[in-house]
Amino acid sequence: MSKRSRNSTRGFFGVAVYHPKTEANIGTLWRSATAYQASVIATVGPRRYEHQASDTCKTPMHLPLLKFEDVDDLVAHLPYGCQLVGVELSDRSEPLTKFAHPSRAFYLLGAEDHGLPDPVLQRCHQVVQIPSPVSWSLNVSVAGSLVLHDRFVKSGV
Repeated sequence: MSKRSRNSTRGFFGVAVYHPKTEANIGTLWRSATAYQASVIATVGPRRYEHQASDTCKTPMHLPLLKFEDVDDLVAHLPYGCQLVGVELSDRSEPLTKFAHPSRAFYLLGAEDHGLPDPVLQRCHQVVQIPSPVSWSLNVSVAGSLVLHDRFVKSGV
């Protein structure tokens, strides 16, 4: 199978945030999810999403917005053949620049205040991190948008 075939526009992807903290950041991420043609968006955990001005596309009106109680609930409801891809600074992380996106993926990002805890990372099929010249994490909406952009660029469209 050629690289072009593996990264074709077929398949689907979703974006979820674990314990989202800042609604404005989530609104910005949802806007990016709309722009890059995600199939679904989701939150995981007790923090709720409410519409924000930063979500100018009103994403939940165009994409399903799912709410999972915890990571076990998310994993139990992943679509058939869908990989859970954690986005986190971790020893297990693969640099995004070298990452081959699965055709069916659900990208899971952590909130800015605590990221993805180890038990959550253990549930992920793969973990990626965005190479950066600084040691601290990026804003969740920036990190998620960069991952979605990378998927688009690597799709060859």
